[in-house]
Amino acid sequence: MANSGLQLLGFALSLIGVIGLIIGTILPQWKMSAYIGDNIITAVAMYQGLWMSCAFQSTGQMQCKVYDSILQLDSALQATRALMIVGIIVSVAGLGVACMGMKCTNCGGDDKVRKSRIAMTGGIILLVGALCAVVACSWFAHDVIRAFYNPFTPVNTKFEFGAAIFIAWAGSFLDVLGGAMLASSCPRSKQVSKYPPMASNRPPSSTKEYV
Repeated sequence: MANSGLQLLGFALSLIGVIGLIIGTILPQWKMSAYIGDNIITAVAMYQGLWMSCAFQSTGQMQCKVYDSILQLDSALQATRALMIVGIIVSVAGLGVACMGMKCTNCGGDDKVRKSRIAMTGGIILLVGALCAVVACSWFAHDVIRAFYNPFTPVNTKFEFGAAIFIAWAGSFLDVLGGAMLASSCPRSKQVSKYPPMASNRPPSSTKEYV
């Protein structure tokens, strides 16, 4: 039977990972303007996220604008948004299922084997959600790298990784680690002996009392 401490650690890591995924999805710093060539000194820094683009001025002011139309976005950004949303929803559902199967909770009945299987199922669901987030971050990063090294891309429109994509990456890997710990809660099957128990040859004790 899996240790309850391992389940608690896996649940805590998964919870921190889901929080990281939510924060990374909301923040607009998925990619930022690259300071290369003649673009080293500039008064405005451009940030682009999954939902909006922002301009940070040297005076400390930031102006953000939400994307007007989803259909105008490129396919990589649309796929990243969809996968991150799916990953967060699936991970939250996995946390709920895993919470029911943990030893320290009263949900799921008193059957320890059944609770371990529920916790294992929650861990597998968390792994699926984390995989969606990893694919989303990697897809977006590949698109940024390809545009950066494209010789036909103007220097002033090149971007590099922002802080939000690293937060999302860290959250997804914590989600993977926590889901793996919960998925290891698979109960071991009890070994049943192939031979019937041997009957005792001892004579029954006499209940007769002697005076």
